[in-house]
Parts: sequence; structure tokens; C-alpha cells
Amino acid sequence: MQPLSFDALAGFADDDALAAWRAFRDWAQASLSGAPEFRKARAPSPGLMEAAAAAVAADLADAAAARRFFVERFRPWRVGSDAADGSGFLTGYYEPIVEGALTQTPAFSSPLFARPADLVSFPPGGGPRDFDPALAGAQRLPDGTLRPYPERAEIEARDGEAIAWLADPVEVFFVQVQGSARLRLPDGREARLVYDGRNGQPYTSIGRLLIEAGEIGEREMSLARLKAWLRTNGLRVGERGRAILQRNRSYIFFRLETGADPALGPIGGAGVALTPLRSIAVDRTIWPYGTPFWIDADLPWASEAPSPFSRLMIAQDTGSAILGAARADIFFGAGEAAGGRAGDLRHRGDFTVLLPIGDEP
Repeated sequence: MQPLSFDALAGFADDDALAAWRAFRDWAQASLSGAPEFRKARAPSPGLMEAAAAAVAADLADAAAARRFFVERFRPWRVGSDAADGSGFLTGYYEPIVEGALTQTPAFSSPLFARPADLVSFPPGGGPRDFDPALAGAQRLPDGTLRPYPERAEIEARDGEAIAWLADPVEVFFVQVQGSARLRLPDGREARLVYDGRNGQPYTSIGRLLIEAGEIGEREMSLARLKAWLRTNGLRVGERGRAILQRNRSYIFFRLETGADPALGPIGGAGVALTPLRSIAVDRTIWPYGTPFWIDADLPWASEAPSPFSRLMIAQDTGSAILGAARADIFFGAGEAAGGRAGDLRHRGDFTVLLPIGDEP
């Protein structure tokens, strides 16, 4: 990590710092109130909590005041990586809006399971001494002992508690990859599927598996192309499409939230609603929630063509595939258009973390 000045952050003076400050304040209010994190992250430093208290106490109304807030309390540090140019890696995610039902029907026959009572969650490496440190969950047996939680294939074969039903295993899988979704019911009502834990098995990118196998070219890879390949190759147990899905041993459980405000984003790992193009998912073993980052890259974020993306982002979420200091998943919002933009994002970019003054890396 290398120290920088705010003047070295091209575009910083032109960014809408008020939007970033509001996202930071959302986290600050939740953190100071003791709201639980959905996925426990590294504890914030005293300096970060001091900035949180200042944000909650402030009443800022314009971008200039918000910019001063960050400049007066933080210092920028460039975060390097193992890449030749030291750049980080960016992907995108979104909140799907999926058709489904609360009971099984011929049109909706693939279940989404509730968190099982025997699931024990812990940070990677926080399990029993004889566990693989990559595991982040366990199954508590009737005698009280723990064993690694079953993988995706075994969970799918069991009779879990279904909280909703979707059209096919592909829809279930990609709701799990995104970690949340809005569920549109046959009568027009909407509910929200909220992350409620995972089996703790390591995440595997099935898109990467198909690229490496030569099934889909890297330049051709997209969410739509991946879904089409899976369905074309069969989703019954034993067929190629289903077998590829089950190569990802990780499995996500949900709870159903009715009456959710669709104007608010889904709830991230920090326990607060995500803000499109301001919230990012980070490696929770390295960065505390609430940490501000300046991201500078050329990304296809506004259209299919890459364009400058230089803005202040707030760490409010995490993910099984988000590993490393210079690694982030950008939240794009809800719906098909957001999904298209998020699915196209696999780009390099420069990462600068804003650490509270006095916090040395």
C-alpha cells in the first residue's frame, strides 16, 4: 500500500461525494445502533467508528460538504495486487427480479430452502481445528459434534424447508450467486429473498469452468450465454447442465421478507440496504464494513462500451468469490438491465482505500 494525496485521485473533486456519504451514514447508523451483521467482517477500527459517529451527528446537504467530511477524517492509500500493473479486479452483481410462487406448481418446481437448524456459521478459518480453513460452516450432529456441512448436490437431494419455488435450478442457482432477489408472485405481489447463511463450502465459478473446458469462449461469456448453455445441456440430475451447477459446492439459504420497500436495495452483509453504484462487496477478512474506497477504471457500467468509472464507494457487503485486498464486486441495482451490466463486468481497475487518519496499514 502506498500513501497518496486526495489531489492525486483524478475526478475526486467532481464525484457526487454526498451519495457516497449517505451510503457511509447508512452503515454508520446500523453499526452504532448495534444492528447485527449478516456476515461477520473484520472489526472496524476506533478511527472508523469515530468517523461513523461524526457522520450520524452531521447533517450534510451538498457534495462539497460531504467531500470535506472524507478529506478531514481519512487519508488515501493505493492498494496494490499481484497483477503486473498492480491493478485490482472488479466484477458486478445485482438483485434479480424473478417469477416464483410460495407453493410448488408445475410452472414453479425448484425450491429455495430456508436456513436449516443444524447449520453453524463462522468466518473462514474460524471452525474446529481439524476443519479445512477454507470452510465457513458446519453441520451440528445430534450428539453436538460438528462436521463439514454437506455440499450442493447432497442438499438438493434432501427435503429441506422450501420458502419459495422458482422455475428451474438455473434460476435458483443465480439467485444464490447474487445473494438476494425480489420474488414476483403470480398475483402480482412482491416479496424479498434475503440471504440467511450458506453451507460454508468453497465457491467455484461455473462460468470459469466452462471457459477452461472450451465450452464457451471467454469473450462470449455472459449471464445470458451461461444460462442458455446450462438449459441446453440438461438440468435433471446426472445431465451435463446440472452436473456443472453442482461443481459449485457452495449453497445459499434464504428467508422470505414480505412487505419490503422495493425502493430500497437488498440487505448486504453489513446489515444495511445496498445503494446502486455506491455499495461494494469486499473481502470481509481484510476490510471492515464501512470502509470507503476510491475506484478508478474503464468499465461497461453505463452501456456496453467501457467508459470512465471514478467514484467513491462504501464496503457494505461481501461474497464467497471476493478474495483479496484489491478485489470488489460493484452492486448495480435491481432488474434485468442491472443484471446485464453486472454480468459484463470482469475488468481491472485501480483501488485506493480511505483509512481514518492515524490508521496506518
